Amino acid sequence: MKSRISKVKALLEHKQLDGVVILTDFNRRYISGFTGSSGGLLITKDKNILVTDFRYIEQATSQAPQFEIVQHTKPLLDTLVEQIETAQLSNIGFESHLVSYDTFIHLNRGRHDLITLGNEIEKIRMVKDDSEIKAIDKAAQIVDDAYAHILKIVEPGMTEKEVKAHLESQMLHLGAEKTSFDTIVASGYRGALPHGLASNKVIEKGDMVTLDFGAYYEGYASDITRTFAVGEPSPKMKEIYEIVLKSQETAVNQIRPGLTGKEIDTIARDVITDAGYGQYFGHSLGHGVGLNVHELPNLSQKSDQILKPNHVVTIEPGIYIEGLGGVRIEDDILITENGGRRFTNSIKDLIIL
Repeated sequence: MKSRISKVKALLEHKQLDGVVILTDFNRRYISGFTGSSGGLLITKDKNILVTDFRYIEQATSQAPQFEIVQHTKPLLDTLVEQIETAQLSNIGFESHLVSYDTFIHLNRGRHDLITLGNEIEKIRMVKDDSEIKAIDKAAQIVDDAYAHILKIVEPGMTEKEVKAHLESQMLHLGAEKTSFDTIVASGYRGALPHGLASNKVIEKGDMVTLDFGAYYEGYASDITRTFAVGEPSPKMKEIYEIVLKSQETAVNQIRPGLTGKEIDTIARDVITDAGYGQYFGHSLGHGVGLNVHELPNLSQKSDQILKPNHVVTIEPGIYIEGLGGVRIEDDILITENGGRRFTNSIKDLIIL
């Protein structure tokens, strides 16, 4: 955590700030190592303070040894403001894009000025260290193994919700702390819904089934999408599958440091557009993965962020046609010095059960 704190202190100097207040869960955990559900950080040029309540004092002392632990008996924000005023700090950075207006008003009491940090902390989080990569690797292995399990049990007559229950139970059995998000199971015509949460729809013979799911391990997320068929699918859906697979693998094979999010999005998108399905790929190519399942950097037509080694991103093109169905294929990718390495390694060729 020492190097992460140093990066925040460098941000103080760059932004000409006297201190930074961190309140949001992911940023607080990243900087301090503290995993409790309540607390706030105040980092200055010469102090690191973690404020929390009596429930977490022992935990905070153990998890955040680089921090002075302060117990609050009044509201958390009141104690943070007191710490700011006691230290006679003037310019305080805060997570303006992540906290509520009420929090801003509360923090703004006193003789200091609040300065927006924008997404500067999230930018620091983009480059993963070895411990983060190891945790994401394990989270990816869990979803790969869970997918192999689910392929053995899915059959016509099961509902999407039943598939979801089996999948999430298996991830927990394999060591997941929890799911990364609400599992998507979309079969048949519902495959046209990019975020089609599992429903009571019965899976029928000939349906394509899209699963989008993820697991948390040691605080880090994985995110995978696979589409398979239960019985022989239509020739049209087979065609769509092969186009999406080509788009996805083209991007995986060409991703590398130095490309922008827009450039890698275009590489994948052009494959689908050239095949005549561009209008049916309506979302961005991917996003960062880490403590949060959706974080920086973004891979989209609006992103000028430059990819760097140890960024972790998803690559997930898709085609969705109302009334027919859809296909999406997604992997988690580590940006390396020369290209990209897949975390998720389960089979991507069309599987027909």
